[in-house]
Order: sequence, then structure tokens, then C-alpha cells
Amino acid sequence: MDYPSKLIEEAVNEVSKLPGIGKKTALRLVLHLVKESESRTFALTESLNKLRSNILFCKHCHNISDDIECSICRSHRRDKSIVCVVEDTSDVMAIENTSQYSGLYHVLGGVISPMNGIGPSELKIESLLQRVSNNNGEIKEIILALSPTMEGDTTSFYISKRLKDYPLKLSTIARGIPIGGDLEYADEITLGRSILGRTLFG
Repeated sequence: MDYPSKLIEEAVNEVSKLPGIGKKTALRLVLHLVKESESRTFALTESLNKLRSNILFCKHCHNISDDIECSICRSHRRDKSIVCVVEDTSDVMAIENTSQYSGLYHVLGGVISPMNGIGPSELKIESLLQRVSNNNGEIKEIILALSPTMEGDTTSFYISKRLKDYPLKLSTIARGIPIGGDLEYADEITLGRSILGRTLFG
């Protein structure tokens, strides 16, 4: 693809690195930003800079937060006896949108994927075990709400083995989610029913 400017080419190359955005879409976005007023473009870049510089992760659940403790972990209205284990922040948002769950979360930051060089040590599994062992029996149930893929199932199996010696109810969301599908793309009704209809793991 020929570009009228090296600056346009560099911007397109960077934008096209975002997930789901190819070179043509990146070019449309870059040309749109060029047409916008400087103040609009600078507002975007400033918000992205602030995002990277100031974003925090909750010290308990590892969800994206504006503080060292997220609003969900801080809330007195949440059921602290249940912890829902998810792959990423997008899954927390998807489950919260169902309004069917009132417990806490634990964000792993991914799933076990040897093909991609991701093992258990790259995930927030040890901190989950610490939460369970240090909570004086307050946590009664762990929900494994990982996407029903080979990697998600492998991660669920690994976590279940690590938790087997704790007096916990271990459950998984009902398979209303299609096999091989991602949680964040499931509709809210299906996802909500999957949470409500969770079953014992294993």
C-alpha cells in the first residue's frame, strides 16, 4: 500500500497492531484523526497516555482499577464467600452486565497455553491460592468461569487440582456458552443463566 506521507504510514502500522484492526481500517482511523481538530486528536492521545501511566490493578482480584482496591472488592454489598475466577477484565465486565452475580472476582490475566509460552507461573494462580488460604474460611465457593476452550478447560483443571485440599465448593458455569466461544462475546441472558445454573466442577 502506498502512503502519501511517512507519518501516515507509521501511524497506520501502529494502529493496525490493535486486535481486530487491519491495515485498511487503521488507515481510515488515521485519516479520520488527521481531519479532526488538533484538540480532539490531542484529547485522545492524552487519555491514552494517562491510561498507561495511571492505571492500577486491584491488589486482591487483579481487576483494572483506579485505586489499589477496586470498587467490587471494596463494596460491603458483595458476597465475599464466593469468588468467580475469570481470564480477563472483559469477562468481569460481561458478568457484571448480567446483574446475576453478587460475589467477588479473581482475574487470572490469561489462561494456560503452552503453545503461546503461557504456563501457570505467568498467571495470577498463586495469589488465588493465597486468597483462599488467608481468608479464615470466609471463601466458601470458587466459580471457574473460564471460556470453554481447550486452554480454558486446562486452566480450570489445573486450578481444581491446586484447590482440592481446601474445604471449598468448586463449581463451573453451565455450558450455555458454546464450546470454543469467548465469554466476552456471549449475550447477557445466556451468560447470566450460565452463572445461575453453575454446576460442581469435575
